[in-house]
Amino acid sequence: MSSTSVAPGLAEACARTLSAWQAPDAEQARLRALYLEHLGRHGDGWSRSCRGAHVTASSLIWASERQQVLLTLHAKIGRWLQTGGHLEPADGSLEAAALREALEESGLSGLRLDPVPLLLSRHEVSCGGQPTFHLDVQFLVLASEVVEPRFGAESLDVRWFPAQALPEVDASVRQLVEAAVARQRPSRATGR
Repeated sequence: MSSTSVAPGLAEACARTLSAWQAPDAEQARLRALYLEHLGRHGDGWSRSCRGAHVTASSLIWASERQQVLLTLHAKIGRWLQTGGHLEPADGSLEAAALREALEESGLSGLRLDPVPLLLSRHEVSCGGQPTFHLDVQFLVLASEVVEPRFGAESLDVRWFPAQALPEVDASVRQLVEAAVARQRPSRATGR
């Protein structure tokens, strides 16, 4: 474990968020237990310096009025994904990291994070040239309007898509969009 990468309390903040979260099914509950076990074993389990696996945070940016999602065409991976990435010591929590990544990768302002995670996704990537599992905690971020996004070096493109007319995406992105649509249904019915 690298002492330079350990942010006091960040592993505990991640564990609090995950412990409080009600997993929607048995597979998500299994992933939550795996993430909590990882954080319990590694004080830097949220840091990219934790070899083999680390917790990450991502956000699906959602404009409920238009039923649209913002996706980024990731430059390195070459696929349409939600915004997200590694936690930084200054983040303080998964929620803060997810919102920071959403703001940075979209160029949008006025975004609001729903602090209850939508889903968890464990996927293998190359981090620093090493095979690594990202233990991703996925959040919903609400945009009050659909405005033209901006993007930087990490993205080839950033665009709004109707939730029912996504570009070619993998099953994990489709599942995330479906979870966002399901979460927003009660909000529309109650007028929130």
